[in-house]
Order: sequence, then structure tokens, then C-alpha cells
Amino acid sequence: MAPPTRIGLAGLAVMGQNLALNIAEKGFPISVYNRTTSKVDETVERAKKEGDLPVYGFHDPESFVQSIQKPRVVIMLVKAGAPVDQTIKTLSAYLEKGDCIIDGGNEWYENTERRQKEMSALGLLYLGMGVSGGEEGARNGPSLMPGGSFEAYKYIEDILLKVAAQVPDSGPCVTYIGKGGSGNFVKMVHNGIEYGDMQLIAEAYDVLKSVGKLSNEELHSVFSEWNKGELLSFLIEITADIFGIKDDKADGYLVDKVLDKTGMKGTGKWTVQQAADLSIAAPTIAASLDSRFLSGLKEERVEAAKVFKSGGFGDVLTDQVVDKARLIDDVRQALYASKICSYAQGMNLIRAKSIEKGWDMKLGELARIWKGGCIIRAIFLDRIKKAYDRNSDLANLLVDPEFAKEIIDRQSAWRRVVCLAINSGISTPGMSASLAYFDTYRRERVPANLVQAQRDYFGAHTYERVDMDGSFHTEWFKIAKKLKD
Repeated sequence: MAPPTRIGLAGLAVMGQNLALNIAEKGFPISVYNRTTSKVDETVERAKKEGDLPVYGFHDPESFVQSIQKPRVVIMLVKAGAPVDQTIKTLSAYLEKGDCIIDGGNEWYENTERRQKEMSALGLLYLGMGVSGGEEGARNGPSLMPGGSFEAYKYIEDILLKVAAQVPDSGPCVTYIGKGGSGNFVKMVHNGIEYGDMQLIAEAYDVLKSVGKLSNEELHSVFSEWNKGELLSFLIEITADIFGIKDDKADGYLVDKVLDKTGMKGTGKWTVQQAADLSIAAPTIAASLDSRFLSGLKEERVEAAKVFKSGGFGDVLTDQVVDKARLIDDVRQALYASKICSYAQGMNLIRAKSIEKGWDMKLGELARIWKGGCIIRAIFLDRIKKAYDRNSDLANLLVDPEFAKEIIDRQSAWRRVVCLAINSGISTPGMSASLAYFDTYRRERVPANLVQAQRDYFGAHTYERVDMDGSFHTEWFKIAKKLKD
């Protein structure tokens, strides 16, 4: 029989198994449980193979809970929604006052807040913890975003500090995010930024391939090169890898055989909905979501292509002769500038929510814990951290002196890429939305005066003036009628 273990983990799909093995490998004996018991045996088997790790399997929830030292801590990694409530119900039957449950799934933050209240009534502590890094990260060091009971965080801080990704010079990629559902919220926005990042990279690929006519070999070499500079990041690295992988079932490269239809789990959609609820502009993230919706209409797009082909519309409108080297350099700059806008939108959304909920989140600290382990890890997060270190009240990343200079240096290339894409009939919704966001934000005066005048004309919504205080209403209709008579 196992000695009392330090922690328990319930839910042994890919992420759960890998996180359990990671915890065990860092020297913390762990009990594991799964409703389908074959997964328990599989995990224990893996633990043996991967170095006789201290993983103890249990086939029933009661003996699983009893095997953990008090105060007990159990991490759940099950599908968001009803399965989480079901697992809580199963476990809480055996837990005692002062024990703690941690949900490590991609849960909607309000569900976490509801469960915290329910658990607190039973004398149990609760944390909602975002876990990023996919299966690789879970096994070797993810980025962890725990929010909820600070007392519960303190129970397991020693484990999290060792299990999280370790970044030289900035430490483990974990921090106590804040109260309530803040951990889940931050993970949700992380995923929204990830949607934006992936879309921008896909657009860079499309322009280079469709207009620049780069082969997969050339794309592999371009992205590998980009991964040595300012764009150094996990997503650029895996993109370079993808272009180098041949098809194992037929001739050619695998990327060309993958159906152009993107799936999604919902965190990107939640991010855009939250942005709308908080009146925060997040056009890059929204554009990436719209692109996924449109990609899903594959059959319709096949038919539309036929309709427009007969009208003389090819896939690419004009065969332009382009200077490849210059195009590659321009696209690199456009990608970087657009990326700044995407992260700026995500950070503004987190800040707005933090203010609304009184979470007191530190944006620089979030940038720090995203530097390793997670899907959006990138060298440029260090720059974001430094921007918030310089000024924690920074209104927008775009106005940080360093980022502002970088955008100024790159804006000509950015405009060239977007214009080239538009003239070639290649859609770059993410890059275009980022550019429009930048151009709107940097202008002192925008045409909203006309929109406000229209609102006052048809709905008497009133307007303010630039030259005097107060609210005004004009009888536009009557005046216009007189002028017409």
C-alpha cells in the first residue's frame, strides 16, 4: 500500500496523464484516478517506464481520496462544464473540511466562481487554474495560471513552482493570478491571443505562398530564419517544422494535404464575447475567429470559387512579379507589427476585467509567466514585461516608447503587405484589422462625430461638442426639411 501521497489527480486523458507524471518526476508522490479505470493502469504503467515515478493508481474515488495526505489537494483535468460538476460531486463525498480541489481545465470563469461558493459552503477550498503548453508542456513544464483561494494556492505553491516551465532569468512560469475566476479568465484570453497569433502566421504563409510563390522548402527556411530573431516563438518554430514534414501516405508535403477547415473549442469565442461585453476593441482576435467560421464553409467556398472563376476570378487575382527577398522581409515586419496589436488587445481586455472584478492583476507578471511552457511563449513577451515594468499604468502597449518606435519603423512594410494582399485578392483579415486598430488608435480625430450626429438625428441620442461642455440635441430633421423647402 502506498504511503499517503502529497497530491491527487483525477482525469487521465492526455493532459492529465502528462501533468501527473511531471508532478511525480519533480519528487511529489501522486495518487491518480479516472472514471474509466483502464486509463489509471495505463498511467501507472507509463510511470514505471519513465523512471519508476511515484504514481499510485486507484480504481475507486474513495480509496483515491483516502490515499492523499491532509489537507488533501486534488487536481481535476476533465472536460469543462457538466463533467467538472460530476467529478466534484464524486470527490467531495469523501473530502473533509480544509481539503482543496483545483480545476485545471479550460473552464468558463463564472462556473469556477459558482463552484468556489458551493465548495466554500462545504468548508472546501477551490482554485481554477489555467494550464497551457499542450501535452508536451504538461509533461515537461507548462505555464500555470491559478486563481481563487489564496490559502489553497499556498498549499501547493511548492509543487507548482517546480512543475511549471522554468525560464532562465525570470523564474518559474506560475504566479498567483488573483481571486475568483481570474485564473480561468487569463487562460481564456491567452487562448484568444493564440487564435490571433495563429491567424497572423497563416496570413503570412498565404501571402508568401500565393503571391511570392514560395515552395514548402523555402517556407521552412524562412520561418526557421525568423525564429532566430524578434519573432522567436513556439508557434513560429512549429510552423517551420510543419513545412519540413513530408507526407507519409502519398507524395509531397503533409501541410498541402491537410483540409483547410479549422476546429475550435470555444475559448476564442468567449474572448471576443467578453471583449464586446467590456467595450474593448479586439479586432485581431475577432478576425481570427471569423476566419475559423469561414474556413468551416468549405463546401460553400468550393461552389463560390466556381461562380467567380467563370467571371474571371482566379485564386490569386494578378500574377505580380515580386522581389522575393523584399517580400519576405516586408511580411516579417508586418507579422511583428500585427502581433503587437493582438497582444495589446488581449492585455487591455485582461485589465478591463481586472478593474471590473477588483482582481488587481499585474500585466507584467502575466507576460513573465507566458515566457515559457505555453503556446504563445515568445521572446517578445520579455519586451511586454519590460513595458509594464516601466509603466504599470500603460494605457496601451502601442504607446510604450519602445513598441511605438518598432511600429513606426515597420509601418511602411506593413502597409505594403496589406496593399499587395488586397490587390492580389488574398484576404489578410488579421493583419488588416491590426493595421486599422493601430491607425484608429493613433488618430486624434476619427469620423465618430458623423455617427453621433446621425444618432442624434434619428434617435435624439444627444451629442457633446468639441468647443463647449454639456449635452446637446439638434432638431436636424426640421432644419433639413426647411432647407429642402
